[in-house]
Amino acid sequence: MKQSVVIKSSKSGLIVILDEALPFGELEQEVAEKFRTSAKFFKNAQMAVTFRGRNLSQEEELALVQSITQNGEIEIMCVMNEDELTEEAMRQAVENHASVGSQDGKFYKGTLRSGQVLESETSIIILGDVNAGAKVVSKGNVVVLGTLMGTIYVGAAGNEDAFVAALVMDPLQIRIADVIARRADKQLSSKEKKKQEETPKIAYVEDGNIYIEPITREVLNDIRI
Repeated sequence: MKQSVVIKSSKSGLIVILDEALPFGELEQEVAEKFRTSAKFFKNAQMAVTFRGRNLSQEEELALVQSITQNGEIEIMCVMNEDELTEEAMRQAVENHASVGSQDGKFYKGTLRSGQVLESETSIIILGDVNAGAKVVSKGNVVVLGTLMGTIYVGAAGNEDAFVAALVMDPLQIRIADVIARRADKQLSSKEKKKQEETPKIAYVEDGNIYIEPITREVLNDIRI
């Protein structure tokens, strides 16, 4: 009999293979049960996860992550899309979060809506969107596993080595230490907008300017944590 949920391990995290046809409510229950019966193998481990076999909305991803964390005694640091950078990105996300964790780094699950402000003394991973009108302020780095459209301020203690990364990078304003960049007024074509939404990006300071580039192995290797 075909299993609705299959858990596989990679070098840096978990791959959860999901049945494509099962109604989502039943699938969520299957995920909860699978991780409940496997909890003793994880023992409060910190891992990244990627979902395979089914297209999920952000709301569905959040629901599955919540089921995993509540039933599996495991902390999910990030959800990664499956592409050629997945293994490397998962490895770096886990290693970087472990470094952050030693300094009481944070992991926030949920969408920040207009008017909300999230402040952190350390680096933070946000599993959700930062909507227009919302603001994030961190003395460390910020990684948004969703769409960044609000205002973001990293390196708030003056650290120009801080960076911002997002699956969809479209902020109103980015500030890194004392360097500020604002969204251009130019309207993107539908083709340009679709390409932007499909390309995770990272923002960092170099020579007194903020640069926003697609996330590649080369860029990740150049970033100072």
